[in-house]
Amino acid sequence: MTAFRIQCRTPLPAAEAWRRLTDWPRHAAHVPLTTITVTPSGFVARTGIGRLAFDDPMEIVSWAPPTHCRLEKRGAFVTGWAEIDVRASGNGSEVTWTEDLRLRLLPSFLDRPTAWAGRRMFGRAVRGLLG
Repeated sequence: MTAFRIQCRTPLPAAEAWRRLTDWPRHAAHVPLTTITVTPSGFVARTGIGRLAFDDPMEIVSWAPPTHCRLEKRGAFVTGWAEIDVRASGNGSEVTWTEDLRLRLLPSFLDRPTAWAGRRMFGRAVRGLLG
């Protein structure tokens, strides 16, 4: 299974944490070799260089600002889902990013390394977006 969870506390108020996490184009600054294009139903992350790039289209299927968002990954190579939850906590907020990241064509014995890499990459992105 490739599901993973990232939890992060921030001094930012919940509304500001939410705004930063759902500013989809800003994600590209924290994910190497990636550009983001906003679409009417979500966005597309394009990762790679030249012909070695792939699209990761994401559809927003649940939107409840400023606390919850669910994305479904609709790509030919990357599938799964992600949920972003933000709640006020003390003088700041707490963010939970939960994701099930699947890469087609990868055998299931690579699920654990995929989850480990996803946790590291998305953890870095979350901290960068909130920083």
